[in-house]
Amino acid sequence: MKKVIWKKSLALLTIGAMLLFAAACSSDLKNPASGNKAPKPSESAGAGKTGSAGDSEKYRIYLISMDQMDQHWVNMDKGAKKAVEALGNVDYKWTAPDVKDDAKQIECINNAVADGADAILLAANGPDAAVSSLKEAESAGVKIVYVDSPANLPAVKTFCTDNKAAGATAAKQLLAALKDKGVTSGKIGIIGVNAATQSTVDRESGFRSAFEGSDFELLETQYSDGDAAKSKDVATNYIAQGCVGIFGTNEGSTVGTGNAIKEAGGEAIGVGFDKSDTILGLIRDGSLLCVMAQNPDKMGSEGIKAAVAALDGSDKGDGSTVDTGVTVLKKDNI
Repeated sequence: MKKVIWKKSLALLTIGAMLLFAAACSSDLKNPASGNKAPKPSESAGAGKTGSAGDSEKYRIYLISMDQMDQHWVNMDKGAKKAVEALGNVDYKWTAPDVKDDAKQIECINNAVADGADAILLAANGPDAAVSSLKEAESAGVKIVYVDSPANLPAVKTFCTDNKAAGATAAKQLLAALKDKGVTSGKIGIIGVNAATQSTVDRESGFRSAFEGSDFELLETQYSDGDAAKSKDVATNYIAQGCVGIFGTNEGSTVGTGNAIKEAGGEAIGVGFDKSDTILGLIRDGSLLCVMAQNPDKMGSEGIKAAVAALDGSDKGDGSTVDTGVTVLKKDNI
C-alpha cells in the first residue's frame, strides 16, 4: 500500500512541475498583429539527450525569445527549424514568456537548464536582468548564443540587426517623405518598447542621430511594452499634439502607429520596424510609409548552426556580432 501511495505522490509532483513550467513559459502563442493563432512553441521530433551528438543522441537547444506577441519570433522559429532539419542532430524547443517580463524570461532560462539544455539561443529582454541566470547556465556547461538582442555577458556569437544604422535609415526615409510634402519643421513622436531592451534603444538612438541639425523637434519617447493597442493610444496622443511624423521601434509599436494614423485620416507619416501581414496591409493602404524589415529567420538558423559548432568543437565562437541586415519595405516593393 505504501509503495502505491508513494508512486501516486511522485506522479502528482511530476504533473505539478510541468504545470509550473507551462505557467512561466506559456506555449499558446498568438500573433495580435494579424489576429491569427500562431504556431505553438516548437519541439523537434525525437527525445533529446544532453552530451555529444552520436547516432542516437542529439544536442538539446532552446530558443528563448522576449515574448509571444510578435510574428517576428514566429519567423525566427521557422529559421531555427530549417537549420535543425538540415543538421539532423538537434533536439530543439522554442519557449518564451507570454509578455516582455524579466522575471518570466529568467524562469524560462532556469527551466531550460533544468531540462538539460546544451545550448540556449536568447533574445534578451534587457541587457542586465538575466546575467546571473546566464552565468549559472554557463557554469552548468550550457552554450549561450544571442539572437536579436544580447545581454551584458560574453557569448558564443550574436546574430542581430545593426539597430543604430537601421534606426538612422528609418529617419532618413521619414525626412525624405516630409521634404517631398514641403514639411521642413514640426514635432516627431517616438514609440519605444521600454528603456532597457537594447535593440529598440539602439534603434531610437540611430533615429534621433539622423535628425541632428534639422528644424524638427523630437519629443520625449513614450513606451508601450511593444503592445499594439497601447501603441495606438500613444500614437493617437502624438497626432493630437500635431506630430508630422511617428516612429515605431518594433512590430507592436509600428502596428499601433499605422492604425492611429489610419483612424486619424493619414496626415502624419509613420515609419517603423518589422514585417507582418498587418504591417504590409498598413503600408499598402498608405497608413505607414515604410518599415525596416529584419531577417529573424536568418538569426534563428545561424544561431542554431553557431550553437552546434560550439558544442561539437568545430567553432567555439569568438564573441563577435554578426549583422543580419534589413530591407526597407515600401509600397513599391512589397
